[in-house]
Amino acid sequence: MKYSYEYEIKYQEVDDRKKLRLFNLENYLLEVAGTVADDLGFGIKVLHPRGLTWILTRMSIEMYDLPTHNDKVRFETWIEGNAHMLSTRDYRIYKLNPDPSSKGSEKEWILIGLCKSVWAVLDMEKREIVNCFEEPIFDGCVDGEVIEMPRVRMTTIPEPTGCVPHKIVYSDIDYNSHCNSCRYLQAMLDAYLPNYYRKKIRLDINYSKEALLGETLQTNYLVTEDGVQYQQKNNNGETSCSAKISICDL
Repeated sequence: MKYSYEYEIKYQEVDDRKKLRLFNLENYLLEVAGTVADDLGFGIKVLHPRGLTWILTRMSIEMYDLPTHNDKVRFETWIEGNAHMLSTRDYRIYKLNPDPSSKGSEKEWILIGLCKSVWAVLDMEKREIVNCFEEPIFDGCVDGEVIEMPRVRMTTIPEPTGCVPHKIVYSDIDYNSHCNSCRYLQAMLDAYLPNYYRKKIRLDINYSKEALLGETLQTNYLVTEDGVQYQQKNNNGETSCSAKISICDL
């Protein structure tokens, strides 16, 4: 079963190119996932009282166009599958054609992106992933359609182009008592912003170890011919988050 949600892009979500920031796009994807989970009866409204919560482990996004202020965007989403303690959720991202004469009075939605995300359920006290997909609340929720997006493996950056520290502060922390997923990406783009405008973008981001209030993440980045790779390490030198932005002509 598939679900669709429509939003209008707000002024504060676009950058100086008037394009939706990538971390704000990620925030919409997370919002949609949470809304669907709540509607289906296995969202945080149900899990939190049990000491459980959803966490994002990795996400891949391909965008052919980034929406701008006042654009109407539709996110179509479904659960590809639940297996091996992980839940895979896919998306199609559409933008409403701003030309009212395109198909008369009928709305025309233009496909502008795809996304594949992988989630897990976290025990908030033990800080461990748990398997609860055999519970009745998950019966009948899997659609099964697969979006083919080959996984990009992240590698260590031996000699970064640059390194920028980011201290985890109050505004980074979410209701799971750790750094919000979008804040890692925001810190990466603040450290180095590639020129991906008027290009096809692929973002791959992996979450390895949660960052907590007061920690400092070192954002290492390596500029390559086709984009940039990021690796964020915590106070112990462990990788908390890694990402790659690949850019190519449309």
